[in-house]
Amino acid sequence: MYKRIEVAVGGRSMAFETGKLAKQASGSVVISCGDTIVLVTAVAEKKAKEDMGFMPLTVEYQERLYAAGRIPGNYFRREIGRPSEKEILTSRLIDRPMRPLFPKTWKAETQVIATVFSAEAEIDPDILAMNGASAALALSDIPWSGPVAAARVGYVGGAYVLNPGKSQLEKSAMNLVVACTETAVVMVEGRSGELSEEVVLDAIFFAHREVQPLIAAQKELQAAAGKAKRAAEPQQVNEELKAKVEALAAAGMAEVVATQEKMARYSRYDALVDEILAGIDLDLYKKDAVIELLDAYKKKVMRDRIVNQGIRLDGRRHDQVRPIQCEVGVLPKAHGSALFTRGETQALVVATLGSERDELHVEGLTGDVYRRFMLHYNFQPFCVGEVRALRGPSRRDIGHGTLARRGIESVLPDAADFPYTMRVTSEVLESNGSSSMATVCGGSLALMDAGVPIKAPVSGVAMGLIKEGDKIVVLTDILGDEDHLGDMDFKVVGTSKGIASLQMDIKIDGVSREIMGNALAQAKEGRLHILDKMQEALGIPRTEISENAPRYVTMKISTDKIRDIIGPGGKIIREMTAEFDAKIDVDDNGTIKIFAKTNESAAALIARIEGMTAMPEVGRVYDGVVKTIKDFGAFVEILPGVDGMVHISELAAQRVAKVEDVFKEGDRVKVKVLEVDSRGRIRLSRKAVLEEANV
Repeated sequence: MYKRIEVAVGGRSMAFETGKLAKQASGSVVISCGDTIVLVTAVAEKKAKEDMGFMPLTVEYQERLYAAGRIPGNYFRREIGRPSEKEILTSRLIDRPMRPLFPKTWKAETQVIATVFSAEAEIDPDILAMNGASAALALSDIPWSGPVAAARVGYVGGAYVLNPGKSQLEKSAMNLVVACTETAVVMVEGRSGELSEEVVLDAIFFAHREVQPLIAAQKELQAAAGKAKRAAEPQQVNEELKAKVEALAAAGMAEVVATQEKMARYSRYDALVDEILAGIDLDLYKKDAVIELLDAYKKKVMRDRIVNQGIRLDGRRHDQVRPIQCEVGVLPKAHGSALFTRGETQALVVATLGSERDELHVEGLTGDVYRRFMLHYNFQPFCVGEVRALRGPSRRDIGHGTLARRGIESVLPDAADFPYTMRVTSEVLESNGSSSMATVCGGSLALMDAGVPIKAPVSGVAMGLIKEGDKIVVLTDILGDEDHLGDMDFKVVGTSKGIASLQMDIKIDGVSREIMGNALAQAKEGRLHILDKMQEALGIPRTEISENAPRYVTMKISTDKIRDIIGPGGKIIREMTAEFDAKIDVDDNGTIKIFAKTNESAAALIARIEGMTAMPEVGRVYDGVVKTIKDFGAFVEILPGVDGMVHISELAAQRVAKVEDVFKEGDRVKVKVLEVDSRGRIRLSRKAVLEEANV
């Protein structure tokens, strides 16, 4: 059945259309806004996989460059291989608010695919893809308790803007993506330019209010064209087995949750699993069912201990940050480095400086992007005591690195003041909760250690939530297990002034404004505490760039001298690059940017260029070299590549019969510039120098 619904949101019209394209998918929606069009489909396998221990959902967002009238720039001239960073991040944006709304018993392989068919520069397809995914799932026969609506919030001139265009975002102090159900906010991600907690909180609930028409439109679309939902297996619990497992595990589980060190706690739990399995008749009960019940009991005991006893897994108060140690300058050859340790989470973070040529070039849907700051997050298996193949950065690595990058970007110096390209690399060495926030803290310290004049230090903290009935506990600096067993994961990055970036995922139906406000306020306290600890290691950027970093200098030459620097076919600039081990960039306006390894090589290169481009000054004395001797005089090189003529009458005060009586080729002589004529010919005098010396 064909159905189209159009709704006005944020001053623009957004249209949902179904029943025309991809009709064999379980759910299919074409969503458009302006000239941006995205097809989103949802399909689930007909049979569930009973042995699945997780919800098998795959979300893929893909950009076709034809959507913007472009041909891919790679060798194959087609979209191939690994998704781009933008595609990965958008896939995560779609996945995170959708996943919690599936029934816990749903085990059928499910796939959501969003494909950009048309794209205009002003309207980012990511928000359309999120809303289209919700509509496709709502229309499908897949059991799912949506719909969800998403929007981007900007903050321009002190006012909130819903779904700002690209040109508005360039002026915006905020770029938040917010996903909501009809009753609650379920996901937040983005940057917020050191804005206050109150401004950010208002932005989140501004989005919740403004996206309600999108939810209403999806409900109307579902009512008109939606399929009957497949039945999801009800959650079945063998109460007899549950009681038996809990009785057998009670004493041992108390020991598990009281074990503060992570690996010891995991070992004790593994031993408990073996003990319980040994005490259960596995001919009568399935092993997986026993383990599942034991996991559920562990979660129940841990949550009860936090909510009713006020004791966290590692013994802390709910608002207490783990012990912090910070070191800087830990790697002798790095430009800047820091080791940030918070409890059982540790990140070695390294800052590297480069020239403009080191900028990241990204082929985007609507144009190429150049990024002067990169943050790469590496989460290796040994950091959690595991063994797995190394296959490059995962989607999680990309997402965590992007969150940290957004948080630090707001405090970077402007390119005009600090033209270096900057790369921060985080090696997570240990992880027990919030390694992305350790990356933020370590990244801030590493940049300051390198001498990057950041505007303010940045720290980050991960918050959690346990909600049992009317009892609510907000946790500061959560552990990995507290993230797993909790109801919210809320990461906040910022300076002492305000929030720079944040990311929130809700695992329950939603949280109120009051709860979120309390979490932000508690996060601020934790963030400021961490900043104080960082201050003890390094409070402000070093006054000098690291001695290992390249030296950057600029100089200006006349535009008609550019060809002298570059030389035929680039010969001269290549020779200087090799001789001085430097990078030399020459702009059309005559600005020369030099990146050299040492101050000495930079100074020597500047002297060379000045000599090659300087104009001789009338009345100035130069130390020159005799290049050619003629009957009427000699040609003397006073600057690299610049010759002038000393007439025989200007060689000495007395008459000179032959030039060779005074000069030989190769002699170094002092000469004075008498004249530079309109054709650029230079008249020199040795006699004038001698006369001045005798005065």
